[in-house]
Amino acid sequence: MSLPPWRQVQPVQTMHTAYNTVGARRGFEAPQAITHTHMASTTNSMSLSASSEPKPVPRAKMTWSQDVRDYVQRSFDTDAYIPGIEREEVEKKLKSIINNAAETDTLLTTNWAELPLPQKLIQEDRKLALARNSVVYGQGSSLTSNADRKRKSNDALSEGQDRRSPPPWRQTSNQNPLEDRLTFATQEQADRLDKRQRKLHDKSSKYQNDLERRKQRFQSGKLPWSSDGSESRRAENNPDIVPQGPVIGTCQTLEKRYLRLTSAPKPEAVRPLPVLRKTLDLLKKKWKEENNYGYVCDQFKSLRQDLTVQHIKEEFTVNVYEIHARIALEKGDMGEYNQCQTQLRALYSQNLGGNPPEFLAYRILYFIHTNNRTSMNDVLADLTATDKQQPAVAHALKVRSALALGNYHKFFQLYLDTPNMGAYLMDMFIQRERLAAMANIMKGHGSSLRIRYITEELGFESDHECAQFISDFGGDGLFTGTGDGVRVNPKLGVVLFESARAAAFRKVDIKGQI
Repeated sequence: MSLPPWRQVQPVQTMHTAYNTVGARRGFEAPQAITHTHMASTTNSMSLSASSEPKPVPRAKMTWSQDVRDYVQRSFDTDAYIPGIEREEVEKKLKSIINNAAETDTLLTTNWAELPLPQKLIQEDRKLALARNSVVYGQGSSLTSNADRKRKSNDALSEGQDRRSPPPWRQTSNQNPLEDRLTFATQEQADRLDKRQRKLHDKSSKYQNDLERRKQRFQSGKLPWSSDGSESRRAENNPDIVPQGPVIGTCQTLEKRYLRLTSAPKPEAVRPLPVLRKTLDLLKKKWKEENNYGYVCDQFKSLRQDLTVQHIKEEFTVNVYEIHARIALEKGDMGEYNQCQTQLRALYSQNLGGNPPEFLAYRILYFIHTNNRTSMNDVLADLTATDKQQPAVAHALKVRSALALGNYHKFFQLYLDTPNMGAYLMDMFIQRERLAAMANIMKGHGSSLRIRYITEELGFESDHECAQFISDFGGDGLFTGTGDGVRVNPKLGVVLFESARAAAFRKVDIKGQI
């Protein structure tokens, strides 16, 4: 039985693709007819060209002579440093110098030992640029005053440059399109540049001499400003600052007036340490007997000056400053007190003895007086656990805490029990705090108060002293007499003492600084 026609197997026919393989275009010319022969030849030619392409020749390694290496080493020595010239500038200039020598094939012929260092070349370039700028600024008004004159000046300059042949270092090939856009210096400026370069290459020039003098000046260890009068002027304001030293004194006089130093001290005018010890004993005796602060202060300043010029720093030095500070504090001379306090801080840091806790407490009380919160915070940050256990320091910290909390009752109790000479410092701000406490008392009480109560709260020694305090600030109308004594009407004193408190806290007179 024969199969139907649609089931009969048809003979296999060769299938042809509907496209031709096309090689990648490698140019803009018209494409050639695509044939199998052409494709084969193209493939062969491509493989041939790839195989015949020359390989890059490796560059030869550059070797530097020892002279070049020494020149680079000298360029980065500390002796070659010039202020204002950074290391990056030196590296850039050094690279330019070496590359230029390599391109011109003068690496071996250049005298690297005599060639100026990059720092000097940069310095000279800056000087030349500054000179050019000054010339341009000087001619700016004439160049901008008139457009016609400016155009004529440019035309004349162009004609002059045409008549003058360019120097050899400006001759370039005609194929450089950048040449027409460059503006070169005039011949006069170029001559100045050549002259400066010749001077720079001359080892005996004034620039080299200046450099040598500068090196010798710093090697000698003497600062250039030590010979002027700046130190003498500072010495006029402080007996503890002198121009030079130390000096070994030979003077045997116990008492000597204080004179401000305007020149180097003479040994015959300075007392040695044994004489100064006798002087201190004499001054302590005279202070107890005569209590003449003007004379004693002058003698102590002279004593401090002799210690300073001889660079004497020991326990005796600390003792002198402490005694002078206590006397100045007793007489309210805050200028001398602060100078002594400043020196004592430096001496205490050297562990030379003395009484550091006592004067640390004075510093805290002084900052309370001046309302100097910044310095107070610095002192509190530097306190150690041992410092806080010292009685004088602990008392000063309690005073600060009582004022910060507004506890005037506790504050006046501390005032009546102040150790050492802290009461002299508290006397400077006790009235201010009494006014603040009085204002609070006036606002906090509605009925009349016995004057004895105010006396005890504000730390007065007697009722009479308390009444005098109230009267001094216009409070005479606040008193009323009763059977149990004098009383004060707080309602009438609120505005009065509020105004007085505001005025007291408005300004603090500070003499000297710690």
